[in-house]
Amino acid sequence: RQVMVWENAPEFAALGAGLQLAPNAVLDLDQLGLLPEVAKHAVFPSRLVWMDAIREQPITAIDLGPEFQSRYKQRYVVMHRSDLLSLLLAACQAEPWIVLEPSRDVAQIEDLGDVARATCTDGTSVEAELLVGADGLSSIARRLIVDDAPVNDGYVAYRGTLPMAQMSTHAGLDNVVMWVGPAMHFVQYPIRRAELYNQVAVFRSPRYAPGVAEWGTVDELDAHYAQTCAYVQACVKLMWRDRRWPMHDRRPIGTWTRGRIVLMGDAAHAMYQYIAQGACQAIEDALCLAKSVASAPADLPAALKAYETARKYRTARVQLTARAMGAFFHLDGFAAETRNQMMAARNPTDYAMLDWLYGHKV
Repeated sequence: RQVMVWENAPEFAALGAGLQLAPNAVLDLDQLGLLPEVAKHAVFPSRLVWMDAIREQPITAIDLGPEFQSRYKQRYVVMHRSDLLSLLLAACQAEPWIVLEPSRDVAQIEDLGDVARATCTDGTSVEAELLVGADGLSSIARRLIVDDAPVNDGYVAYRGTLPMAQMSTHAGLDNVVMWVGPAMHFVQYPIRRAELYNQVAVFRSPRYAPGVAEWGTVDELDAHYAQTCAYVQACVKLMWRDRRWPMHDRRPIGTWTRGRIVLMGDAAHAMYQYIAQGACQAIEDALCLAKSVASAPADLPAALKAYETARKYRTARVQLTARAMGAFFHLDGFAAETRNQMMAARNPTDYAMLDWLYGHKV
């Protein structure tokens, strides 16, 4: 099928830095024939490690070694976001049926029954038998299906990468490490063939309120992380400070389609990053939609309904789990001590709670 991709930005380029791909997404990339390219840029961590950011003590870990790989048929991958985008872009550019058009600022989407129309601010329009709204958190396509808004709880993220040589081996440089504390967490892992080290500092701003513009500032970042151990404080000083990312999600919805319009990725199920599944779920969406359309090429409405049914409950569970895990990470005082004791009892090779997430196959 002829596919046209309209991108708002002037070029197909990524913002941000690190990205985690669990086995459920890596399996899908393998089905698309992209795993050899992924492996050229990726890092395959040994463990996922939780640390107490205040006490500087381990809480628990998930072993990502042979037993994990045998169970889920793939490895856990971390890589630079731009590296993943670049290899996806190259794969699309190699396909004559795919047309990629940047600088397309879509102003309006219309449901016309058997076709859908998209119109740009410059008046350019196109009609198609299928319009996929993969237009992110503030999706225009979503507005045709549900009247809601992104949800913000006052959390903000700062990101940054630095050369691996500048990092100490405190928690193991081949691990994904998450330091947790009161209304905050700090994530570290290697990317780009272990040449760079990625860091993400998340915290809840005390200044946040609806309509307030100045919140989640650098001075708040430093003040909030002043309670953490000396190692975390030192690492936070290395963050990029010229940009912050306010964190949002969306409430789950049960309808993703209207006529020949369908949602995908954050437009359908924007989620907090707390279980590192945002990109993974978008990749699952893409493969599921392709398979659904291929299985019913003469009945597109049936194909879209099959896609929606296959995806809406799973992604809603991921959204809700991400919210719940965020609350679990951000506990304080006695509740945090109780969490730490409870998690310390689990075995690093106990994967039972991950089976529904990592063991999924589109």
